[in-house]
Amino acid sequence: MRISVVGLGYVGAVCSAALANEGHQVIGMDIDKTKVELINEGKSPIVEKDLDVLIEKNVKEGRLRATTNLKEAIENSDITFIAVGTPSRENGSIDLKYIKEAAKSIGEVLKDKKDFHIVVMRSTVLPGTGKGVVIPIIEENSGKKVGVDFGYASNPEFLRESTAIWDFYHPPKTVIGASDEKTANTLEELYSFIDTNEAPLFKTEIETAEMVKYADNSWHAVKVTFGNEIGMICSRLGIDSHKVMKIFCADRKLNISCYYLTPGFAFGGSCLPKDVKALTYKAKEVDEKTPLLNSLMESNEYQIKRVFNHFIKPLRKKKVGILGLSFKAGTDDLRESPILELTETLIGKGYFVKIFDENVVKAREEGAAKEFLETELHHINERLTDNLQEVIDSSEILVIGNKDNRFKGLADKYKDKIIIDVAAIEDRISQGNYFRIV
Repeated sequence: MRISVVGLGYVGAVCSAALANEGHQVIGMDIDKTKVELINEGKSPIVEKDLDVLIEKNVKEGRLRATTNLKEAIENSDITFIAVGTPSRENGSIDLKYIKEAAKSIGEVLKDKKDFHIVVMRSTVLPGTGKGVVIPIIEENSGKKVGVDFGYASNPEFLRESTAIWDFYHPPKTVIGASDEKTANTLEELYSFIDTNEAPLFKTEIETAEMVKYADNSWHAVKVTFGNEIGMICSRLGIDSHKVMKIFCADRKLNISCYYLTPGFAFGGSCLPKDVKALTYKAKEVDEKTPLLNSLMESNEYQIKRVFNHFIKPLRKKKVGILGLSFKAGTDDLRESPILELTETLIGKGYFVKIFDENVVKAREEGAAKEFLETELHHINERLTDNLQEVIDSSEILVIGNKDNRFKGLADKYKDKIIIDVAAIEDRISQGNYFRIV
C-alpha cells in the first residue's frame, strides 16, 4: 500500500519504518527539517532499539522517504496516519492544536484528490475527537463527506519506549474504529502480518477505539499506584513487598485477569468492603498514606448514590421493585450488599418498595439470616416476597440487583415498566425503557 505518516516523532518514526519494512511505500512528513533529513540519510531521529536498522534498510531499498511537504505526501499515498503530538495544557486538558492543523491541511489537499483516501488517527485523543473535531475539519476544508469520499479511523498504538519495534509486531491487540466498512477492511488487511491468535483484532466504533487507549493507560497507572501503596504498607510492617506481589501476581484466575473488570454496580459481600476498610485503617496506624486505597470506599459509596440521584429520582415515580437483594445471584448473603443500601435509601425517602429474592426469603424462614431480618432489617422483611410477578405488577420501576437469569429480557416483555439494570445483566446499552447504569 501507499502510506503517508504525518509527524515523525516517537510514534510516527516507528510506524513509518515498520510499515515500510512490511513492503509498503511509506512517506514520512514533518515540519522539522532535521528529522526529515535524518530519515532520508537512513538515520533514526530518536533513540529506539532496532529503529535505526529498519530505517537504514528501508531507505536504501527505496520503500521509505521523508518530506516537509504535506501535499506531496498525501498526493502520493492512499492512507495517511496522523501521529502528531497531543500535549497537556496546564489545567490537564489536551491541546489539539497540532491535530487541528494536520486535519485542516489534509482536508485542503483532499479537496483536489479524486481517489478515496483513508485518514487514520494514531495519536492519542479523547473520545469524541474524531467525530467532533477531526472529521468536521477535514469535511469543511475538502468539501467531501466521510464514509463516501474519504474514510476515517481511530487506530491507537500500544508502543512502549525501548521495545517499540517489538511491540509494533507483537501488540496486545489491534483496535480499528472506522467510519465505514471499506476503511475497516483496508486497515485489517494492512495489519494482516500480525497473528490474531496472539493479538486479537477488534473492529469497532470510532469513540470506542479512542476510549480504549485511555482505559489502558489509566489501568496501568492504577496498577503502578496499587503496587506502590501495598509496598509502602509492607515496608512499615517489615514485610517483603516483592514476595507479596510475586504471590499476588501468580493468581491468574482473579488478580491478573478480566475478572472484576466488567462495569457494573458497587462491590459488596463479606470480604471486599471489610478488608479494604481494615487495610486502610492499618495504614493509618503505621502512619502511611494510601490515597488510592482510601478512595475505594468513597468511590463505592458514590456508585450507590449515583443510581438514586441520576436514574431513579429524576423519573418522579414512587413504586419501585427490587429484583435481587443479595449482592450476588445464588446466595442469601446481605452483608455489605450495595443493593440493600440502595433499597434502604428508597424506603427512607418515601418510595413504595417491593422486593423479590427467593434465596433471602428462604433464609428468613430457616437460615442464619432469620434473626437479622426480623430485628435489624424488619423494614426490609415486610417488603420481601418470593413472588416475582407480584413485584413486577406492583411496580413502575424495576431495579435489577443481581444476575439471576429470570431478570433477563424484562424490558422487552414489560414495555410499561422502566428497567434500571445495576447488574449489567443485559449485553446492550441504555435504550427505550431500559437503562444500564454503566
